Amino acid sequence: MTHQFPMTLLAQIDDVAVFQTAAFSSDDVDSQDQPTEQLVRQQRQANYGELNLGLHVNDDAAKVLSNRMRSLSAINEQLAPLSSTCQHVPIKRLHWVNQVHGKQIHDIDGTALGMTPMSADAMVSRQQGLGLAIMTADCVPIVLYQPASGQIAAIHAGWQGLACGVIQATVHCFTQSGQIKAWIGVCISQDSYEVGAQVRNQLLKGCTENKLLNTASIEHFDSLYVIDSVAIIKGDSNTQHVQDTVDKLSSCDKVDTMKIKLNLPKLAADQLSAAGVIVDDTLSSSCSYADDHYYSYRRQTHLQQPATGRMALVIVRGAA
Repeated sequence: MTHQFPMTLLAQIDDVAVFQTAAFSSDDVDSQDQPTEQLVRQQRQANYGELNLGLHVNDDAAKVLSNRMRSLSAINEQLAPLSSTCQHVPIKRLHWVNQVHGKQIHDIDGTALGMTPMSADAMVSRQQGLGLAIMTADCVPIVLYQPASGQIAAIHAGWQGLACGVIQATVHCFTQSGQIKAWIGVCISQDSYEVGAQVRNQLLKGCTENKLLNTASIEHFDSLYVIDSVAIIKGDSNTQHVQDTVDKLSSCDKVDTMKIKLNLPKLAADQLSAAGVIVDDTLSSSCSYADDHYYSYRRQTHLQQPATGRMALVIVRGAA
């Protein structure tokens, strides 16, 4: 992450590059040594940070659009020095979608560019000179690249998407044979992702019915992806608030009092592997909840903030 701009180049191969944005650059996170009263006052405010890219979180739309343009400019600035063997051709545009926690896939190449973003949780394209951006604030962002075809893709995988098969559906859009590479961006870690047992049940059901994992992973689902949560201590108002809010993302009508912690990034990686994709496991595993440089919907909820921003994992493909 540069000191000037909250974005990191994660990978570069052929004419494809992967970038991770953040809420703040490395020197701009507020000090935790401030007086408690001031910290509490700040925590109750919306956290839009330095580079909010989400138009749906009640931030100033003009500022968000400006942030998206700044991100595109920063990407081109970072790519220019990497194009030493040929003339650098700038990335012309970034594509965004209205993410809905499903498995709808937007084919960029088959749709005319419009003013309203498509409702989808994945994008695919074979075009050069563009980028695909997936917004997150805890969910698992994934980007794919197939060298043989030049096709790229970007996926938003929350627990609902992991249950319904958004990864598998996106991989099936790669119709040409050849190895597919994947990168997973910043998301919430297992230590910070406490949910009700129903979420685990729905995930296991979805993975089984949709054949999203290999047989061994299904049989050992709990040992691979689930740990029991530490018991809530009575009288602790903060942990009690966590207890009251952890299931807000669940669509279940009945809430089980049993709490567990799920490993979403490992589950996503194993679904990718089951689909025949090679996952780059060399990237750092920052936790969006634990690291204040990043946006976290769960942290926003626990701090009782009215809103927080969205970061993005971006894959761009330049001109050959």
